[in-house]
Amino acid sequence: MSSNIYTDTATLVKRLSHIGNALSIERDRDTLLEHIVLAAKEISCADGGTLYLVSPEGDMLEHVIVRTDSLKLAFGGTTGKHPPFKQLHIYDYETGQPRLHRQVVYALIRKESVNIDDVYQSERFEFVGTREFDLKYGFRTRSVLTIPLLNHREESIGCIQLINAKDPETGASIPFSETMEEIVSSLASQAAVIVDKETLIGEQKTLLESFIKMMAAAIDAKSPYTGAHCVRVPVLTEMLAEAACQDKEGFFHDFALTEDEKYELHIAAWLHDCGKIVTPVHIMDKATKLETIHDRIDAIRARMEVRKLTLKFDCLNAMAQDGADDDALAAACERALAQCDDDLAFIETANIGSEFMADESIARLKKLGEVTVEIGGKPEPLLTENEVYNLSTRRGTITPEERQVMNDHMVHTVNMLESMPWPRHLQRVPEYACGHHEKMDGTGYPKGVLAGTMSIPARMMAIADIFEALTAVDRPYKKPKKISEAMAIIGQFKKSNHLDPNLVDFFVTSKTYRKYAEMFLDSSQIDEVDEQAILDIIPEPMRIKGD
Repeated sequence: MSSNIYTDTATLVKRLSHIGNALSIERDRDTLLEHIVLAAKEISCADGGTLYLVSPEGDMLEHVIVRTDSLKLAFGGTTGKHPPFKQLHIYDYETGQPRLHRQVVYALIRKESVNIDDVYQSERFEFVGTREFDLKYGFRTRSVLTIPLLNHREESIGCIQLINAKDPETGASIPFSETMEEIVSSLASQAAVIVDKETLIGEQKTLLESFIKMMAAAIDAKSPYTGAHCVRVPVLTEMLAEAACQDKEGFFHDFALTEDEKYELHIAAWLHDCGKIVTPVHIMDKATKLETIHDRIDAIRARMEVRKLTLKFDCLNAMAQDGADDDALAAACERALAQCDDDLAFIETANIGSEFMADESIARLKKLGEVTVEIGGKPEPLLTENEVYNLSTRRGTITPEERQVMNDHMVHTVNMLESMPWPRHLQRVPEYACGHHEKMDGTGYPKGVLAGTMSIPARMMAIADIFEALTAVDRPYKKPKKISEAMAIIGQFKKSNHLDPNLVDFFVTSKTYRKYAEMFLDSSQIDEVDEQAILDIIPEPMRIKGD
């Protein structure tokens, strides 16, 4: 009697079509493999089913899904339980030849289905493993149908093995019919292509992620001061996005991201600073105003030493003159040397950079630029014109021209990402990655668009980028801020329409900033934040760029 539980061809075709559609839309690999086994068992009315896949090394067959209804055995797939069975060696240790005396290996290597009516009556294959299984579980294996899974390149990637076809009326074990063998073979062929497709998609996804992380590693190798930034901004961005997805009653109660959209944001966050790969290191890591390949403050110190030696030499020459007032000359020399020390200390302080340099300090630098030192018989300025210009930087350590080079990393990021042929589910990567320096009023860069017209995930990345930079402990040009200081600055950015006010408020109320701090920051940086003060900030009337 046939083991087919379907009484007419039309019903069978309809069921096969339904199974095929279900397999084609399943995205989770473990669930997909489970569906394949369950579908094959259903179609063939089999008591048990096992799906084997070839190991990544290509020398073993691994139990991936195991089901035996009469024994209530269920491993792999959605069960969360790994099959407790040993891997099967495809090749003999000594000869290196395939172990064709094993039915499943034969089907795999020969790419042929194998249909055995009763394994205990068969002399074609050894069923040592089957007998051990039966003895352990008190089971009686009779009919076994093994079908190879062939991908689109006609390569064997595994096998489906069905055990004990059942008579749908009596429940007795019966052989698998030739018709059923053909039907299950057709299903296995379709399933193999789908599994192979999902495997290829997974491999491409892994390749893409590896390439992206390689980019971050390249930036890290180029500059140890931005490597952590490339890693932490994605974490903070995804934390904020996940919190917004969980918000059921607040401002973001309608916000949601699918798994594909979360992955899209993940990729974008990792690539948000990829343009820094072309930013010169001496600008990106400029710890002092005079730093290029090296800190030029050492050259100024050397010149100042030459100036002091010259003053001492001139003093001694003056003292050697007849009638010289040695005490007065010595006192004048001491005052001049003290002034040199004071000037050098001033220059060293100016070199460090600060929140603001006063006009008086800039005027003093220009005055020092007029002082000359004789080196090699030629007069040289104590401070060159370029050194005076760099030291006169009012905020931080980089000049306006260097700031433009820094900002150009976003131009490079845009050019790099917008030139790539992103697949449909990653189309918004450039928008997400390239907008974290845009502002709500359109005064940001590189495009100067209104950040309010950008997607919420892109605006989230702007907050993550700024908060990470403010609290980072590995920047050579500034000390890390406590979270109260960083959040106060975030609040000012809310006020000045730099950041999205609603997102800033949510960043506060969701405690995302604190959760991030507890994960990554030093305990000395974690202090109390006046959250209500930030929430009470009312943004200034927005003046749109160009109005």
